[in-house]
Amino acid sequence: MPPIAQYVWNGVVTGGILALPAVAFSLLWQLLRFPNFAVSTYLTVGAYVAFVLNQGLRVPIGWSWLGALVGTAAVALAVDRIAFRPMRDRRPFSLAIASIGVAFVLENVVRFIWSNDFRSYDVPVTRAMEVAGLRIGRDQLLILGVAVVLMMLAQTFLRRTRLGIAMRATADNASLAAVKGIPTERVIAVATLGGGALAGGAGVFLGLDASIDPLMGGGLIISVFAAAILGGIGSAPGALGGAVIVGIVEEVGTLVVPPTYKTAIGFVIILMVLLVRPTGLAGGRT
Repeated sequence: MPPIAQYVWNGVVTGGILALPAVAFSLLWQLLRFPNFAVSTYLTVGAYVAFVLNQGLRVPIGWSWLGALVGTAAVALAVDRIAFRPMRDRRPFSLAIASIGVAFVLENVVRFIWSNDFRSYDVPVTRAMEVAGLRIGRDQLLILGVAVVLMMLAQTFLRRTRLGIAMRATADNASLAAVKGIPTERVIAVATLGGGALAGGAGVFLGLDASIDPLMGGGLIISVFAAAILGGIGSAPGALGGAVIVGIVEEVGTLVVPPTYKTAIGFVIILMVLLVRPTGLAGGRT
């Protein structure tokens, strides 16, 4: 059996992957006031966009990853305009249900086109490094590095740019922001594009770390939800911290419970956070 440190390292990598959709989920929830469960399926969309570019068009994986950002962002914006924009004045519960329906439709479109087979990218096979008894893959290091950089860019955008400040103002009070002349629909469009891109990029990372299949994103929704709640709604650094904690707890938890029950760990984390610290690690609203 691998040492527990290996499970912790694997959990850190999983957290790096979870962080991107978690911050997208968190920021969109703060802005639109409903949990958009379709974010998890954007991982699947991104993974398959990159798969088509990489395997179908022989585009290098780096450029395929960038293509996945653009493609998934476009899908997310189309979903918002078709499914969510006409329902802006509805109750959050109705929008949450609609997002579940969107996730179901996208997932089955992917299954219809590519079937349920497991797939992989055309990337060079590299041996994992041995560091202090740990097996560390070069792809894992890349995933963590890019995740941290993207979180820093997201936080800088929200805190330092005019559009980011407008986004925060809209999240605090959309009606007042509109009265002040802030183009709220444009702000929502930018947030949707950014959230879709982050989730799509995470889907490619997930495909590199494991494999590609139509259920890959949907299976992570509870973990993404738990990371966003734990980190604090609306905080990029909080989402990263929450995602790493969730990833480590889930991976180490497989030493105690079978891997098939890993999702239950996410439920337990959500329950504990809501009972002990409802505002999350960063003090955001839940």
